[in-house]
Amino acid sequence: MSLTTVADGRYLDVNDSFLSMSGYLREEVIGRTSLEVGFWETWERRVDFIEHLLEAGSAKNVETRFRTKNGGVRILLSSAERLELGGQDCLVMASSDISDRKKAQEELKEAHSELMIAHEAVNRLRNQLEAENIYLQEELQQDQAYGDIVGQSPAIKHVLYKVSQVAPIDSTVLIMGETGTGKELVARAIHAASTRKERPMIKVNCGALSPNLIESELFGHEKGAFTGAANRKLGRFELADTGTFFLDEIGELPLDLQVKLLRVLQEGEFERVGGAKTLKTDVRIIAATNRDLKLEAEKGTFRQDLWYRLNVFPITTPSLRDRREDIPLLTEHFAKRFAQKFRKEITAVSPNAMAALCEYSWPGNIRELANVVERAVINAPGPVLRIHEDFAPQQVETTVTSVKTLEEMEREHILRVLEDVRWRVEGPRGAALILGLKPGTLRSRMVKLGIKAK
Repeated sequence: MSLTTVADGRYLDVNDSFLSMSGYLREEVIGRTSLEVGFWETWERRVDFIEHLLEAGSAKNVETRFRTKNGGVRILLSSAERLELGGQDCLVMASSDISDRKKAQEELKEAHSELMIAHEAVNRLRNQLEAENIYLQEELQQDQAYGDIVGQSPAIKHVLYKVSQVAPIDSTVLIMGETGTGKELVARAIHAASTRKERPMIKVNCGALSPNLIESELFGHEKGAFTGAANRKLGRFELADTGTFFLDEIGELPLDLQVKLLRVLQEGEFERVGGAKTLKTDVRIIAATNRDLKLEAEKGTFRQDLWYRLNVFPITTPSLRDRREDIPLLTEHFAKRFAQKFRKEITAVSPNAMAALCEYSWPGNIRELANVVERAVINAPGPVLRIHEDFAPQQVETTVTSVKTLEEMEREHILRVLEDVRWRVEGPRGAALILGLKPGTLRSRMVKLGIKAK
């Protein structure tokens, strides 16, 4: 408690509790004003308090900040009364130190805020994990098309070399190739060798969804966003956060959604359907197409800016016609796989069957080969795999114009590798190492095939 005069604000008396709290001696306070001693944190706060007191005649439970002798600040809850004592107009003030209580309240408030943030984060993580679990269960139910990448041909070795180049780097990859050439397998190989391999690779087939569903599938939707949206749904971009997002058949994506995809690629931002909140995502984009997107962009059926943004690191998967030497390996791989699936014992492939498989043009590529082998395994009466009548008519599809000579294929492949390495023949990044040849052998093949260094 303290007693001061209204006239000049000098202290007439203070009690021991006041002295203990302030750290001052009685003689340092009596006869001086609060401003002289330096009790008030600011001049303005003191003026406001006094003006309120003079106007109202009293003050009840006013929170004030009091500076102690050692420079610390205590928070007081003060009440004051204006009285006449001994012929002097005085103020009697009683204060309670609530500093510890205020600190506890602030800590409690901060803890509550942190708890709410943590609770929101847990809910968000739980929702994401539930959605990921549903997605991964769907993935497990789907039969993987081909298993691991199989082949020893120069064409497939070149693809694997490109995969090893780009996998550790978070660059966008565009995989191009005919239907059935294993573009998704290449995407999975990139993800498996990347720094994001511990997170899932989420995929969307842009050609398998109707235009009115694909936006919700990609970006999610809020409850009530459209008829049938009974609950909030996380989109695939949210599920893929910190992982890899594989957009298959990207050429089928509607033009209006291409703009939104471009924003994700450039800014990492999107909104759910029916939502106003901007969400962030950190994903590595791998896209695949069997279309000529450059031509589509020139025709105006695909956004040119999106084409440039996707075509950072292109990889072309070769057709089965361009890697015929891999057909025996692929056939044996599929025969073993389907034999296990159907619980059959297949120990060999008949020479006639293998010859037929190697001579066929394979317009459906590896997917078609897998289907042919699967049917053959189903129909196999014994341990030797044979090709039945259903495959023979398909051979007439082979045309003279679709078949290239081995020399033509070799020349095209060597040219492609040389262009990729900027015509470097020798060294750790030279074409000879990629092709598995000695530099002198490669140069001899270049001369024979009429390939001139640029």
